[in-house]
Amino acid sequence: MHSETLDYQSDGLTMRGELFFDPAISGPRPGILVFPEAFGFGGHVLSRAERLAEMGYAALACDLYGERLTLDGLPAVMEKMGALRAQPRGVFGRANAALDALAARPEVDPARVAAIGFCFGGTMAFELARGGADIVAAVGFHSGLAPVEPDAAVNIKSKILACIGGDDPGVDLAQRNAFEQEMRGSGADWQLHVYGGVVHSFTNPEADSRGMPDFARYDDRADKRSWAAMMNLFAEAMG
Repeated sequence: MHSETLDYQSDGLTMRGELFFDPAISGPRPGILVFPEAFGFGGHVLSRAERLAEMGYAALACDLYGERLTLDGLPAVMEKMGALRAQPRGVFGRANAALDALAARPEVDPARVAAIGFCFGGTMAFELARGGADIVAAVGFHSGLAPVEPDAAVNIKSKILACIGGDDPGVDLAQRNAFEQEMRGSGADWQLHVYGGVVHSFTNPEADSRGMPDFARYDDRADKRSWAAMMNLFAEAMG
């Protein structure tokens, strides 16, 4: 498997993604943007991008904050996330810069690009779709569902899949219901999968090390089910 650093610019920052693809595959193939959890670039996003490349995609593990910055602790995370969400179309702009970088690669078919993300990375994927980007699917795992801008969902061109823990303290029933109403009004092809007894960060085996089991905890069954749901959606969207 080939991997290389892919630099691109956003908000005056150098974003340092890592691109994975199988060089044995000839010609352009579908591309996947993989946005990490709110703590930033790390092993989880890299492993998921590499896994997708092994399945025949070109996958870009994306940088959230520039220079592969990783954050330690929720206060630092909330500060960075809040600053980004406060910028007009800031989340969309950062996600779209990654899209442009991936779509420009000769290994990628720009008509078959999807975006996925974990936690705040899922929000990035959904905001890319809400911004009207030319992607075929947006998938969020344990991601926030509230839009940055009201009424933006009418711009969605892609299929939407949200995979949420039923007991995630950060994505409560009210937020899920609001997301359903938003999607109904958008006319998009959307799905919301809710996994019972599951909290936040259920796809990340490192979640347990944070010592907050009532908030963030890995769940092998939900991880496998949500990944399978994503792959089924990709089969529909990309052929």
